[in-house]
Amino acid sequence: MARRYCYNDVAPLIAMVTAVYTNVGANILFKEATPKGMNQYIFITYSYVVAALVLLPLSFIFPRRATVPLLKYFYLGSRLFLLGLIGFLAQICAYKGIAYSSPTLASAMSNLGPAFTFILAVLFRFLLTLKLKKMENRFECSTRLCFSVDSARFGLGL
Repeated sequence: MARRYCYNDVAPLIAMVTAVYTNVGANILFKEATPKGMNQYIFITYSYVVAALVLLPLSFIFPRRATVPLLKYFYLGSRLFLLGLIGFLAQICAYKGIAYSSPTLASAMSNLGPAFTFILAVLFRFLLTLKLKKMENRFECSTRLCFSVDSARFGLGL
């Protein structure tokens, strides 16, 4: 009983706190490494290599019991590649912003992500209560909203 409590309640909290501290530590390391001559692209590559070396043994410690069919590998691989590419580009934008400001500002701005998520959730709930008749209108409204919020987010440097 106590083990289940620890796994279900404490483990996600520890994972979130670890992720926040890792992000802040990476911002501070970047700000310290770039004045000494390290390129931002090299720093991002090193951070991806360290993340892969940390996460790779976990896949052997906790293997999946269900296997993915062979036809879904390309679909899954392309989605993972696109997700990694988006993360890589976001990290480039973030470190370019840190180069112009401070890691404290970058860490404070990264805390605004949940606020933007909440605003999007409220807006999408409002769109669902509009009960638009045609699927095309719903798709058009939601994509315009996503692109406008996303462009505003990148304009703010988040």
